[in-house]
Amino acid sequence: MSILVTRPHPDNEATAESLRARGHAVLLAPVLKFEPAAFHGESEAPYGAVLVTSANAIRAVAPQLPDLGVLELPLFAVGEHTAAAAREAGFTEVIVAGGDAASLRDKVMQSARERVLKKSTLLYLAGADLSRDLGGELGAEGFRVVTQTTYRMAPVKHLPREVCEGFAAHGVEAVLHYSRRSARAFLDAARDEGVEISALAILHCCLSETVAGVLRDAGASQVLVAATPDESALFDTLERALRTRLA
Repeated sequence: MSILVTRPHPDNEATAESLRARGHAVLLAPVLKFEPAAFHGESEAPYGAVLVTSANAIRAVAPQLPDLGVLELPLFAVGEHTAAAAREAGFTEVIVAGGDAASLRDKVMQSARERVLKKSTLLYLAGADLSRDLGGELGAEGFRVVTQTTYRMAPVKHLPREVCEGFAAHGVEAVLHYSRRSARAFLDAARDEGVEISALAILHCCLSETVAGVLRDAGASQVLVAATPDESALFDTLERALRTRLA
């Protein structure tokens, strides 16, 4: 029995490696494809800090960052995975939030209250599809946020053949979901491939309650949510559920 990982490349490879190290068989079905967007940054813009809610936002513009003069600015990252990408790109002052956009907003506001960060202009490197209006929420708190779209995630129309065969043979034990968009893309692809019934009948482990809602609305009956929005907690949720089945 295999665990199906739906997150995009290259993050899916790291997830698969971690799962295999824990003794799981893994199938990969990246249901969103990373596409960099045209980015025109201002090298002399007076930004006070950078906000990032996805490692993909950094990957998309990494070659341009030295010329933009932002690497010396504090960067607020949504979680540790994104923070690692920021450090790799050259940022030296990285502040890590709790794993979602709400905690990132709160971390920025806390830094302002503690006078670590002035209420200056913030550069938000973002994806084309935003699940939360982070710029608007911080704007209501007195910040000016410049949102720059650096990438988009395009849905993949088809699941890999081995994944479809896995569903047909009842060989997929659980699916891991990391975002609302990828959960929707997975369901659409499963429907197009004719494996929707099998897909909805198995265990779905989700990074947050927001992601889980997509699966529940579609009719999935076994939907679990990680205790905290990070991969370690997601793995723990998965393995507790699998142990319960064996007990």
